[in-house]
Order: sequence, then structure tokens, then C-alpha cells
Amino acid sequence: AALPGPAPKDWVQAPLDPAVRAVLVGFDEHFSYAKLCQALRYLLRGGPDCLLVGTNRDHRLPLEGGAGIPGTGCLVKAVETAAQREAFIVGKPNRFMFDCVASEFQVDPARTIMVGDRLDTDILMGNDCGLTTLLTLTGVTALDEVQGHQDSGCPARHSLVPDFYVNSIADLLPALGE
Repeated sequence: AALPGPAPKDWVQAPLDPAVRAVLVGFDEHFSYAKLCQALRYLLRGGPDCLLVGTNRDHRLPLEGGAGIPGTGCLVKAVETAAQREAFIVGKPNRFMFDCVASEFQVDPARTIMVGDRLDTDILMGNDCGLTTLLTLTGVTALDEVQGHQDSGCPARHSLVPDFYVNSIADLLPALGE
């Protein structure tokens, strides 16, 4: 929705839905200053009883040829900054989503593999959940970054090291046919 009127004093007059009890920040190619204002107004009105939830903290989304666009983490950070509070992240690397799926479908972590292209989300969550992890080198991660984490003496950095890696998810297709 557009901001009502030309000035900030007008913007805080836009009606708020009294039923809203949470602000969810996810990927939104139409994110705007108006949406940021509304999110802040809901969070201020509801105080700590109004939840601030983010889907993920990905700072950049990779595209073919090495290009990238801002990720959802940029939008989450904008709302967090305005609200001066931290969002509860339900996506990777938080194990919240995995725990929900595992309890619903009785997933056995020892028989589950996490495949992903990011160390700080996919691989970290997989390792934190006790899953076998497989990194695909088609995203934002390069093999030398993995090597740096593996060679460090830092336990936090070791949690970013995958069990296996492939150049592309297509490298797995022959194994899936067996």
C-alpha cells in the first residue's frame, strides 16, 4: 500500500488491522518504504507481544554467471533496524523448520542428507541437526572457503564444513539412478 499523504505525520495515520499480531519478513521484490513503515507501526503498537519473524538471513541470492541480487536478509535487517529488535528466523540455519518436519514425518537424522549451496545456512543447519551434509559449488561458496574453515582451529568455523561436496547437483544424477 502507498503511504497516505506527503509527510511522515500523514504516514502514521494509515489504518492498522487490529487482528495483526506478527510481522513476517520474507522475500518480497516489492519491498518498499511504505511496507517498512507499516511493519514498524505494527511492532511498536504490539510491543513485545507482536512477533517479528524472518524467513532467512541470506544476504545475497546468486544468479548465473556470478551475478547476484540482495537476499531476504537485507529486508529482515531493515525491519530489525527500524524496530530495534531481532527477528526470530524460522528458516536455515535455525533448526526450527527441521524440528517441525522431523517431528511430523519421523525423520531419522542418521539417514538424512542436507544438500545446499551455502555454508552459513544450509551446511550449518545440516551439521547442527546431525545430518550428513553435501555442498554444491553452484552458489555463493567456493571450495577455498571450505578449506579455510576446515584448517582453522575454531569450532564455530568447523560447523560450516560439509561432509561432502560436488561441483553441481547434476553430478548426483548418476548416483540417483542406481
